[in-house]
This record gives sequence, C-alpha cells and structure tokens, in this order.
Amino acid sequence: MSKQREFLNRRLHSLLGVIPVGFFLVEHLFTNYYATKGAGAFIKQVEWLWGIPFLLVLEIFFIFLPLLYHGVYGLYVALQAKNNVGNFGTFRNWMFFLQRVTGVITLVFVVWHVWETRIQVALKDLTPEEVAQLMANLMQNDVTLILYILGVIMAVFHFSNGMWAFLVSWGITVGPRAQNVSTWVWGVVFVVVSYMGVSALLAFAQPDFMQHLAQH
Repeated sequence: MSKQREFLNRRLHSLLGVIPVGFFLVEHLFTNYYATKGAGAFIKQVEWLWGIPFLLVLEIFFIFLPLLYHGVYGLYVALQAKNNVGNFGTFRNWMFFLQRVTGVITLVFVVWHVWETRIQVALKDLTPEEVAQLMANLMQNDVTLILYILGVIMAVFHFSNGMWAFLVSWGITVGPRAQNVSTWVWGVVFVVVSYMGVSALLAFAQPDFMQHLAQH
C-alpha cells in the first residue's frame, strides 16, 4: 500500500469514526437510556426513530457501511501497530495501546450485538414493543448482561479516546495545554456516556421493566 493511499485510508477511517459512527454510538446509547424511564418511554423513542423517512437507506449508507469500513480497516491498523508500552510506559502510549485493544473488542461486540438485535428485528419483523421485550430477555441473563456492560464501556472508551486522537491528528488541538484540556473533556464524556449506556442495560435487566412492559 502506497504512503499516500495509506494516509487517505487513515484519514477516512479517522473521520468515519467521528461522523457518523461516533455520533451514532452516542445517539444509540441516548435512545437506550430512555429505558431508565420505563418500557413505555423506551418504546415511544423507538417508534419515533422508526418513523424517520428513508430509515433503511440511512442505516445502510450512514451507519452500517461506515461502521464496516471503520471496523475492518481499524482491525488492520491494530494488527500493524507497533505498541511500545513496555519500553515507554507513558500515559499516551498506554492510551494508544488501549485504543487498539478496545477497537478489536468493540468490533466483536458490535457484530454480536447487531446479530442479536438489528438482524433479529429485520428477520422477524419485530415491533417496538417486541424490541423492548427482546432487550429485557437478553439482559435477564447475568453473563450476557456483564458482557454487554463491558462491551459498552469498551466502545465508549474507544470513541472518547479516539476523539482525543482525532482532534490532534486533524490539527484542532495543537500544543500540550490544548491536548491536556482535551484529555479531561473526553474523560468526562467517557464517564457520562458510559453511565448512560450501563444504566440502560441495568434498567432492561430489572424485573419491574418486564412488568411495565406487560402493562404497556
């Protein structure tokens, strides 16, 4: 692969990690967070999303294809990366290493999650109520719940730390002070978005969520 082509691929990979993949991650976890308000609130939010015109086209061209490219090329980058944590144990070297590790784990998690949810919705033509029931059933399994919590945290870390790297590589945060501030900002984003994602999963796992669903 020529250096120019590799540069362009890395730029595209970086950009797609923010727009639209990163934005979709935040939106997806925000939607799921409605589960903390009960089954009815979650179902209404899903109904609203499904009412967006040309939703399937948007999903294919603005979510799945960018996600596929970002994931596959990111795996290539991770396998090619020369981590130097053992020799230079600085904070940023560890973040570089963890970015690659969480990227691989997130890719596996996303494939699993898409199969268990979005593919099932398409194959079985599920209603929003049935989607809520599906998520509740999945989270009743303690092993699945733990794996989902870990997967969400890994995905949010990959996004947050990736945003720090994106701002540096695109020349937006120049200099140690700006990069230090960015570290704190994206650290806060990591905590807040992770809290939203984990809270939603725990809400799906609650027995009273099933009861509220039955009453909906």
